[in-house]
Amino acid sequence: MTAGPPLRQASAMLDKTLSPAGFEPRLYQGWEGAGAFTANPASNAKPFTIMIPPPNVTGSLHVGHALDVTIQDTLIRFRRMQGRDALWQPGTDHAGIATQMVVERLLASEGKDRREMGREAFLERVWQWKAESGGTITRQLRRMGASLDWSRERFTMDEGLSEAVREVFVTLHRQGLMYRDRRLVNWDVKFQTAISDLEVESKEVKGSLWHLRYPVEGQPGRFLVVATTRPETMLGDTAVAVNPEDERFRDLIGKFVILPIVGRRIPVVADAYSDPEKGSGAVKITPAHDFNDFEVGRRHELPSPSVLDAEGKVTLAEIEGEIRAVEGIAQPEALRALAGLERFEARKAILAELERLELIEKIEPHTHAVPHGDRSGVPIEPRLTWQWYVDAATLAKPAVEAVETGKTQFVPKQWENTFFAWMRDIQPWCVSRQLWWGHQIPAWYGPDGHIFVERTEAEAVAAARSHYGEDRELTRDPDVLDTWFSSGLWPFSTLGWPKQTPELARYYPGDVLVTGFDIIFFWVARMMMLGIHFMGDVPFRVVNIHGLVRDERGQKMSKSKGNVMDPLELADAYGADALRFTLASFAGPGRDVRLGRQKVESNRAFVTKLWNAARFCEMSGIAPDAAFNPMTASTPLARWIIDAGNAAIAEATAALEAYRLDDYAAALYRFTWGSFCDWFLELAKPALTGPDGVEKDEAKGAAQHVLGLILRLAHPVMPYVTEELWDRFGYGAEGSLIRMAWPEPVAVMGAEEARAELNWLVAFISEVRTVRAEVNVPPSVTVPLLVQGASAETLARAERWIEPIRRMARATEVRPLEGALPEGVAQAVVGEATVMLPLSGVVDLAAERTRLAKEHAKVEAEARKIAQKLANPDFTSRAKEEVVEETRERLSTAEAEAARLAAAIARIAA
Repeated sequence: MTAGPPLRQASAMLDKTLSPAGFEPRLYQGWEGAGAFTANPASNAKPFTIMIPPPNVTGSLHVGHALDVTIQDTLIRFRRMQGRDALWQPGTDHAGIATQMVVERLLASEGKDRREMGREAFLERVWQWKAESGGTITRQLRRMGASLDWSRERFTMDEGLSEAVREVFVTLHRQGLMYRDRRLVNWDVKFQTAISDLEVESKEVKGSLWHLRYPVEGQPGRFLVVATTRPETMLGDTAVAVNPEDERFRDLIGKFVILPIVGRRIPVVADAYSDPEKGSGAVKITPAHDFNDFEVGRRHELPSPSVLDAEGKVTLAEIEGEIRAVEGIAQPEALRALAGLERFEARKAILAELERLELIEKIEPHTHAVPHGDRSGVPIEPRLTWQWYVDAATLAKPAVEAVETGKTQFVPKQWENTFFAWMRDIQPWCVSRQLWWGHQIPAWYGPDGHIFVERTEAEAVAAARSHYGEDRELTRDPDVLDTWFSSGLWPFSTLGWPKQTPELARYYPGDVLVTGFDIIFFWVARMMMLGIHFMGDVPFRVVNIHGLVRDERGQKMSKSKGNVMDPLELADAYGADALRFTLASFAGPGRDVRLGRQKVESNRAFVTKLWNAARFCEMSGIAPDAAFNPMTASTPLARWIIDAGNAAIAEATAALEAYRLDDYAAALYRFTWGSFCDWFLELAKPALTGPDGVEKDEAKGAAQHVLGLILRLAHPVMPYVTEELWDRFGYGAEGSLIRMAWPEPVAVMGAEEARAELNWLVAFISEVRTVRAEVNVPPSVTVPLLVQGASAETLARAERWIEPIRRMARATEVRPLEGALPEGVAQAVVGEATVMLPLSGVVDLAAERTRLAKEHAKVEAEARKIAQKLANPDFTSRAKEEVVEETRERLSTAEAEAARLAAAIARIAA
């Protein structure tokens, strides 16, 4: 098998300096313009589908996206080269709250407010913004080399996808799986909408724990002390809970306390939720303002009055009838003075009144986690409201079964446990949002509150006419759907569902979903539930979970730490290929990627090495040769490198099929930099510059064959430089490598013998180089090499390869040791033989041994110190995860260095 397609003459000579900016934009435009990324539903080839996790239309590329895109593009290019009909489905998410926030901020800068504009005018403005500014992320994906089928780009608010959303909502409602209920939600008081758990981030806050006295009814002077971080919600307390096993309060269970300020009688209930070891051991229960309290309230059938409104201000509407004056405990005037106060102002006023009433037992400093809206930045308020819910528990069962039976597999497998843990205890999914931008809920309300859920307003009017016997005025539900609802349909709505399109039949289910572990719950699970329910099959066969991109120290990137890295800036500085290769090389399944500028710079050197290898070949008169048949190679060197190429193909293929991009990158690096550049080209130099003949012809033929092989092997992860070299070197037309076949191994005659011969040579020269480096032999000094215990075959090999041994190992000769071991010898073992370098008079080996022993002792002491630190449970349990991991890496590095130094000492004869 030859290196590629029908070959042609190379174009102009390769530039001396690699300059990615000179060819990356041109190549991408060429690929896209030629339809190289386009799937073909009419093809007879086996399909391969990846659905991109749709980035927010407001977004710009960050390092997490860059990792995600690198993995997906590497996989899609690999499968495309294997002859699959590859569809990488592009698109963006309308990102309800994020987009509405961007446009509202824009309007505010113009002195406008959406409420004054009205819904219709505001939505027109959002669409205008989307048309003008919503394409940033897709342009940036192109910059990274992402070979998405842009002809099929979708947006979650497209009419086709909107139709799918309505169809799913209506169908779920008719099946009893979509319903309206009054439950607690995460409420963002700034945006005045429910938000998902994903949009909530916990922040450590230094606050107080107030111990408040609730007078026990009928027992003057006795108080039940509750500890709380949120005194502003006490107006909505409907019970105090104590642990049934807590002897301190057993006699109070079933009795009542008087709620301070309000004057309401509230029961003391026994519930295991109350922890005797925390706070005072008694917990105030406010079902309308705390998720745990809501569940306690349901268990004990407690009322759930709301005392904070949508803006987080005190409202007394739901407790007005229970306000009563109680001497020394509650005065209606003091309570009513709180109405309309913002929650934190109300907290101060409530504490002042409790202080006046002498009902504060004590105040303790208290640091605790407070949920905040990730976009608004304000503390989230659990709020009891009417919302639309999906019966997620019913939908989750088939999804759990699909993973249990292997229909969908997680890579790495341990993420299945995360999936199961959430899915087996899943709560109703709140899908309504109090926003204007998004899919408006297809529900209309009659004058008596009757709900009509239909696909269109006309269908709702007809349903109302049938229900009432006449036309009645209907009001549409103003809420929109959670963006995770529409993105949960992504694997099939993008393919035309609910229409039964050829694309739907061909590309669903997808082959692999590539995503981070942080959205297993919020996106992966929902696609699984909805895909199985509406399509009767899982949406993807494999879920490939990758880790986070962190900085070099393992810390999460954040603006506050100043360690955020811009992938586009890195791509501009070092080329997209260097960035992609860096991300791939650290992308072990599920493992976090530690990214540093130096690493990208280092891998730019690898890209440059490939470029320079091609230039060397070009200057050595090597060109694509269709006549060269690698299967008939006769020289050991040609056979060895072609056989090594076969091994690299097998290694790279297996790694990509197992989603091990780190192993794939490592295989590429070893073969390209090591086997091809450092060894083959160096060993081939005499033949390449020597007289014409078989050795020269085969060196050239093998070089062009293997270079073409490397370009195809590396193309999925380094598409730009490989495509440029493919054309410029003459393997094919510009932009054609993306369509070339993935390389396959070729039969090599005498491969085993060639492998043994050249692997021995590489090991021999490498060991001699190592010894020279360790004892500081100057490069200009050449010495004879003495061998002891060498077989006849080893001595014959040394004679056959004496020229590269002299040149590359800086040796004058290789000969068997005769007589006694000379003084001042450094040695190494290669196979059955011991190789000795007589260095007396060249290097003071005694001094070198002392130096190495000193270094070894220092490194061993450092390793012991680090090991002791890691053996301390206080350190491993209390230190940050990234600090512990960094310490483990330091131990591993120290142990490896100690082993290296011990080996170096052993090489110096005593």
